Amino acid sequence: MSEAWAERVLLGGERRYTRAQVCAKAGVPLERATTLWRALGFATVADDEVVFTDSDVEALRVTYELISAGVLEPDMATATARLLGQHLSRLAEWQVHVLRDVLAANPQLLDDDRQLTRFVEALLPDLERLQAFVWRRHLAAYAGRALATEDLETRDQVVGFADMVGFTTRTRHADEDELARLIDRFDTTTAEVVADNHGRIVKMLGDEVLFVADHPTHGAEIALALLERAEGDPVLPPLRAGLAYGRVLNRYGDVYGSVVNIASRLTATAKPGTVLTDRGLATALSDSADFTLRTRRPISVRGYNRLHHAVLRRGPGS
Repeated sequence: MSEAWAERVLLGGERRYTRAQVCAKAGVPLERATTLWRALGFATVADDEVVFTDSDVEALRVTYELISAGVLEPDMATATARLLGQHLSRLAEWQVHVLRDVLAANPQLLDDDRQLTRFVEALLPDLERLQAFVWRRHLAAYAGRALATEDLETRDQVVGFADMVGFTTRTRHADEDELARLIDRFDTTTAEVVADNHGRIVKMLGDEVLFVADHPTHGAEIALALLERAEGDPVLPPLRAGLAYGRVLNRYGDVYGSVVNIASRLTATAKPGTVLTDRGLATALSDSADFTLRTRRPISVRGYNRLHHAVLRRGPGS
């Protein structure tokens, strides 16, 4: 499977245009097109290099029409392109790995370019429909939550981190298959627990997950359930978690602010199998019989000289 074949099939056509040509056909200023191209995560190309297809022309034209109509501000369009590029590049990398596994299991597909082309061309529309369905479901879920709040960007949330204890040491002695199995199990476990308890995964950070929840009890349940699932899983090492509650800035799918920093510091301080919370979350959970909180002496961590915190456990009747 050559690079030329992959580009012809996956891009839906041959590379036909230079930077200037694709901008002229789309009716977009060269400077704006270059900014969007780089925001998508693609390297800047030479003026005389033929790299663009008819699909690039159409995508650029539609984006510029949205900007011209006032639907997207130029800065917002650039930020949106950057976000799409970052997330879709990871999705594309994963899908290529899946395709390689499929081809390895069906080597006869590699013997005939026409057969392989038919296979990929039949697969791509299904993948696109699946991606569109998942996107719409997430869009509907988030829109429902967003319409119920006055401020989309800044609101009270629980921010949590959970990481695998001893991950670095374990990777030194694990082969690639063992490491892949460990990471897959961690990703699967976190996805299930966070979704089941009304949270959202912000991002996976190697051996760590960053998640948010709109309600204090949901955030607490996510952290405790993650530790319990890991304890009963022979593949996973012990986990530790840190939670904080307060005003959080949500920006392009990520979260920012002191609440995020505090949750991170608490995670780094927590012992294996332990969940630490800041004072804000401890106060919010104080009337819940489902949890117990044991206040600890303030600790000094980077950026906070006296960080008040508590150990979170399940209540006696839960």
